[in-house]
Amino acid sequence: MLTTDEPLLHRARDERGVVTLTLNRPQAFNALSEAMLDALQSELDALARDDTLRALVIGAAGRAFCAGHDLKEMRAAPSLEYYQQLFERCSRMMLAIQRLPVPVIARVNGIATAAGCQLVAMCDLAVAARDARFAVSVVNYGLFCSTPSVALSRNVARKAAFEMLVTGEFISADEALAKGLVNRVVDAAELDAAIGSLLAQIVAKPRVAIAMGKALFYRQLEVGIADAYADAGQTMACNMMDSVALDGVQAFIDKRKPKAS
Repeated sequence: MLTTDEPLLHRARDERGVVTLTLNRPQAFNALSEAMLDALQSELDALARDDTLRALVIGAAGRAFCAGHDLKEMRAAPSLEYYQQLFERCSRMMLAIQRLPVPVIARVNGIATAAGCQLVAMCDLAVAARDARFAVSVVNYGLFCSTPSVALSRNVARKAAFEMLVTGEFISADEALAKGLVNRVVDAAELDAAIGSLLAQIVAKPRVAIAMGKALFYRQLEVGIADAYADAGQTMACNMMDSVALDGVQAFIDKRKPKAS
């Protein structure tokens, strides 16, 4: 049974530089309380400064991935200023995920609703258990999921995203896969193996190429096509001048394996 001494986040790191953060409020369906937001922000800020980090996995303890914001906490002292500050803090944490220089994988073991669904969408990759479900459902209680809509609409086609937002209905993991919200759906027992397969492919690649590529990927999505190509061309030119890339291309020419990065 969870005690008050249990940390809100469990942190683990392996020898490859892969860090796993596990949301640890199972009795509250891992809701994003203010303390949980602070804990996540602190970890993400520290990881952003870690040059040995290769990938991050965000998972959860218990039967749910994340049920969104802690509604009881939100309702305790309502004021416009409080809500503005709360959603700004949450948005800052979500953006910190995207700004990390390494791929972030959501390990979705159960329901992901409202800001929990947003958290899945903000991760670069997502692997879901077959019985996981997704919704932006607080519209049923009079609150449109505005901040989750930002992430959702950047992962899912417009009409599919809007239907989720205005109906609040749950979609299955298979539907989430078809809509582009997750990358892979597997039986719950295979969740870690599927994530391990993704991680093995990621850490085998040069860190600098992944870091430059991830930053460019999100930048170019927000601008026109001409500016996107200009940015992409400059990024590739800089990437090409990196010693790892130069050796990799030479290795291809020489028909040999690249040097270890």
